[in-house]
Amino acid sequence: MTLYYRDDAMQVTSESIRAGGHAIRVADVTYVWHARGTTTLAVRGRVLGRGVLVLLLSLPPLVALVCVVSLAWAAQDRGNWQLALLILAACAVAVLVAIPFLELPLGWLDRSYERGNRVHELWVQHHGREVMLLRTPDALRFGQIYRAVQRTVEQQGDHR
Repeated sequence: MTLYYRDDAMQVTSESIRAGGHAIRVADVTYVWHARGTTTLAVRGRVLGRGVLVLLLSLPPLVALVCVVSLAWAAQDRGNWQLALLILAACAVAVLVAIPFLELPLGWLDRSYERGNRVHELWVQHHGREVMLLRTPDALRFGQIYRAVQRTVEQQGDHR
């Protein structure tokens, strides 16, 4: 017996697929497919949170650009470039100090994209009936499970 995938709620082996307390023999599965489920409030919240995070990460550089242009314009009018360059150097040092702290929000953004922005459903045809094995908004987990089920059904088809 080969284990293709296992977590707390799902197990896919070369002999069976266990999901939600039910076990389906792989030999009885004739077809595997996926569908897009209805969007949940959690998924909508994740997409909204992602948008807010992108906005919050995009605003400081845009504000800094406006400030730099304004400072350069004012320095040109006054002819006082030393003060402008001193302010720009201080801002550049502040940016270099702040860069390591961007790791946390950028990590959140990465994980948000990994989890996906829709609900995925995994279906199989078992004894002529359509059975939904899994419904999840987690795109990474869904992809791992879907591929494991596909592989085990393909392997079973090769042995027939």
